[in-house]
Amino acid sequence: MKNTFFLLLWLLVGCGEERPLPTPMIPAAVPTLLPTPTLVPTVTSVSGEETAVSSWQPLQPGLEQRTIDLFGDDGQQVEQLYLLRLEPAAFRFRVGYRPGTPLALAEWQAETGALLVVNGGFFTEAWQATGLTVVDGVASGISYEGFGGMLVVTEAGAEVRGLAERPFDPTEPLLDALQSFPLLVQPGGTLGYADEDGQPNRRTVVGVDKNGRFLFIVAPWGHFTLHQLSQYLLESDLELDIALNLDGGTSTGFLLMGETAVHIPAFTPLPVVILIEPRVD
Repeated sequence: MKNTFFLLLWLLVGCGEERPLPTPMIPAAVPTLLPTPTLVPTVTSVSGEETAVSSWQPLQPGLEQRTIDLFGDDGQQVEQLYLLRLEPAAFRFRVGYRPGTPLALAEWQAETGALLVVNGGFFTEAWQATGLTVVDGVASGISYEGFGGMLVVTEAGAEVRGLAERPFDPTEPLLDALQSFPLLVQPGGTLGYADEDGQPNRRTVVGVDKNGRFLFIVAPWGHFTLHQLSQYLLESDLELDIALNLDGGTSTGFLLMGETAVHIPAFTPLPVVILIEPRVD
């Protein structure tokens, strides 16, 4: 594999019969050579799909990447998952929010200098987040109640919470936060979304495994329904303790800078994003 992920995907994604073209994985910086992932033999997942899995590849201290190729019964590839796994102590988590004035991923990166930019939660046609958002200690919007989850950043670090188990507390000093729904893996590692709506789409997920590591998972081909992805994550070897669905469809987007740059563009500008940068303290 050459050092840049450059994959043009012509599968149809989105809603309705006419769907936008899928996201190409293109270089976010000057191309450099990427070590070829070590592939394990193709295996059959619990869902019956064939799977080709790369091993975790270290990118820098505390940061690893991985890809998982999924194939249908006819042998045709139906999805490629891209995953990043982070040691949270090595990175600073922030939320970027520009209500009414959304930016493309590359613009968010240029403005903030972040190592990683990932799309955030859902938003309205007026480019306002539908749930609570906290940026630099200042909260805006209204919290979801009894459903969904929240990425929070406190002085102690970042975590993902289920709002049914831990409702938003306005007295808690949060540095940054955003909300989304549904939980795909419930706290403790149980199935998060049991209802099958039959609507596959592009997906973005943030989760924490049982060792406390953060995972960002992108499924840009539009293969998974929410229930299918919930079940897949639970049956995978990722050992997720909790996983939160972020906005998907045209909003799914992911930009990693550096020598192994990866850009999965969103099809729309984004008013709210997750920003990750290495800790310098």
